[in-house]
Amino acid sequence: MQNLLEFYLGLKKKYPNKPAFATKQADKTFLSKSYSELIDDAYSFSEGLDNIEPGDRIALFADNCYAWMVTSIGICFSGAADVPRASDVTEQDIEYILNHSESKILVVENANVLKKILQVESKLTSLKEIIVLDESGLESGSVKSSKFKLQNFIDVIEKGKIAKSKSPKALEERLSRIKGNDLFTLIYTSGTTGAPKGVMLSHSNILSQVDYMPINLEEDDRALSILPVWHIFERIFEIFSMANGACTYYTSVRSLKEDLAIVKPTFMASAPRLWESIYGGIQGNILKASTTKKLFFSIATNLARTHFRTLQVLKGRDLRLVSKPFFRKVFDFISSLFLFLVSLVPYLIFDSIVLSKIRKATGGNLRGSVSGGGALPFHVDEFFNTIGIPVLEGYGMTETSPVIAVRTQDNLVAGTVGPLYGGTEIRLVDWKTGEVFLDTTLGLIEYGRKGEIHVNGPQVMQGYFKNPEATSKVLKDGWMNTGDLGIFTANDCLKIVGRTKETIVLLGGENVEPVPIEAKLLESEFIDQCMVVGQDRKFLSALIVPNIQALSEYGTDLSQIAKTTKVKEKIENEVKTKINAGEGFKSFERVVEIAVLSKPFEVGDELTAKLSLKRHVITEKYAENIEEMYK
Repeated sequence: MQNLLEFYLGLKKKYPNKPAFATKQADKTFLSKSYSELIDDAYSFSEGLDNIEPGDRIALFADNCYAWMVTSIGICFSGAADVPRASDVTEQDIEYILNHSESKILVVENANVLKKILQVESKLTSLKEIIVLDESGLESGSVKSSKFKLQNFIDVIEKGKIAKSKSPKALEERLSRIKGNDLFTLIYTSGTTGAPKGVMLSHSNILSQVDYMPINLEEDDRALSILPVWHIFERIFEIFSMANGACTYYTSVRSLKEDLAIVKPTFMASAPRLWESIYGGIQGNILKASTTKKLFFSIATNLARTHFRTLQVLKGRDLRLVSKPFFRKVFDFISSLFLFLVSLVPYLIFDSIVLSKIRKATGGNLRGSVSGGGALPFHVDEFFNTIGIPVLEGYGMTETSPVIAVRTQDNLVAGTVGPLYGGTEIRLVDWKTGEVFLDTTLGLIEYGRKGEIHVNGPQVMQGYFKNPEATSKVLKDGWMNTGDLGIFTANDCLKIVGRTKETIVLLGGENVEPVPIEAKLLESEFIDQCMVVGQDRKFLSALIVPNIQALSEYGTDLSQIAKTTKVKEKIENEVKTKINAGEGFKSFERVVEIAVLSKPFEVGDELTAKLSLKRHVITEKYAENIEEMYK
C-alpha cells in the first residue's frame, strides 16, 4: 500500500456496512455512519472542490466531528494535503498559517470561525475560497460580503456527486499518481516559543504508524474520541481504529462521564490531564466519604498496589534502570511470590467490593487507553494500572508522526513509555560532549545512563515547511533530535526524564531537570499545577497553583485560598516531604522557597494546546513572585 487513498478505499470494501463514526444526538443516543457512507461522502467532497491539484494545501479549522473526517479524507482523495487546526485558532495564527502554507481553500467549522477569518481577510494572500461545515454558517446573516468564494459543506458534496457521475475514473487516476513520500498533512505546532513550524508528514509516515501499532482492535470495538483530532496522536488512533473496522464515538470533556456510561468504550486515546482529572475526582470523593468508606478504599488500593507490584516483578516488568545481580533477582522473585500469594484472596475480595465500582464508572468494558501528549505523573500512572484500568503511556512528537515508544499490554512497565515502536531506532547522546553511548542500529546498548534522544525510522517527518534552517537544527542524516532526555532501562524500555532546553543551571553550576521534581510535587493532593524555577540562582524555588478541592476548608476560590498562611505552610510541608534525599533527590534539587499563585495556568496563556508549560511566559508573567522568593 503506497498511499492513504488506497487505504481509505479499502475500508469501504472491507467493512462496507460496519459503523465507522458515531455522533451524539439531542436525545443522547449516538447516530452512526457506515464506512460506505464515510468514503462515499469523502469522495463526493473531493470532486466538489474547485481548481485543486495534487500537492496543493487545504486548511481545516474545526473540532472533532464526522464532517471533519469526511473533509480530511476528501482532501486526501483530491491529492492535496490538509492543514488542520482547532476552531479556537487565534487571528494571529490564522494569518500566519494560511499565508505560510499557501492554502487555496479553507474549511471552517461554523460562523464563529468564519468571522475570525474575515477579520483578517485583507491580509490573506493565497486563499481563494472558504467552505463552512455547519449548514447554518452562511445562513445566519452575520456574513455580509467577502472577497472569498463562500460555500456550505453540504453544497460541495452535492456538487461532487454530479462531478463523480461525469468522471467516474478521476479518483483512480489520482490514486496511481500519489506516492508514499508525497505530503499528506502539514501540521503547525503550537510550540512554547516563536512562530509555529509546519511539520510535513507524508503518506508513508502515517501508514508506518498504523502498520506497527501494537494494540489489538477488532470490528466490534468502540473507541471514544476526546482529544483534538488535529493533533496527530488522536488522528493516528482514529485512522488505526478505521484500519480494524472499529467504531469511533465523538465526545467532549463536558459530556465524558455520561458518554462513558452510554458508549461503554473498549479503548481510547487519552492525555495525562484526563487521568489526572479523574484521579483528582476520585480522591475528592474519598475525602468527603465516611470513615468506613475511606478505610475500605485505603485497604483496597494498598492490596491492589501490592498485587500489581508483585505481579510486575514476577513477570519481569518491574522498573529496572540497570540489570540486577542474579541473587537479587532470585530474592525479589521469591519475596514477591510470597507477597502475591498471601495478598491474593484479600485483594480479590476488596477488588470486587471497592475497585470494580471505579472501573464501572468508565463503562466497565475499558481494556485500556493509550496516553500521550505529555508525561503521566507516576502516582496517577500506577493508581489506574493498579486498580485494573491499563493506561499504556506512549511517547512521541508531531515530528515523528507521532509515536516513538509505547507500552503494550504484554510489556507494561510503570514509570516508562514502553519499548520502541516497530521500525524505530534510537541513539542516546551525551548532550554536553556529543558522545553517542547508545545506538540500537549498532547494537550499542548502555542501560541506566541519561542522554538526549535522537530517533530514526519511517515515522520521522520530511522537515519543516519552507524552513530549512529549523529543519537542519533537528534533522541530520535522517536522525531527529527530540530535545528530550531519556534512559534506556534494563527492561528494554524508554524512560523520559526531562528536556535539554528545560535544564536549569544553578549559580554553582549544577544542572537540574525540573520535570521529575514537578512530577513528584504533583503527587500531592494539595498541588494542582507547578513550575520549578532557579536559573542562575543559588537554589530552586517553585510556583505552585493549589488544588481548590483538596483545600476547600480554607476558601471557596483560588484567590482566597492562595492568601491563607496555613495553606502555604501545608504546601511547604508537602514540598519537604516529596523532595528530599529519601525520595532520591540530590541536595541541590531541594525546593527551598515556594510562591502560591491565585490563578491557574491556562491553555493559550501559560500552557500550550498540549498542556505543556510555556516556561518563558510563566517566568515573565510571575517575575515579581520569583524575585520575592530570592530576596
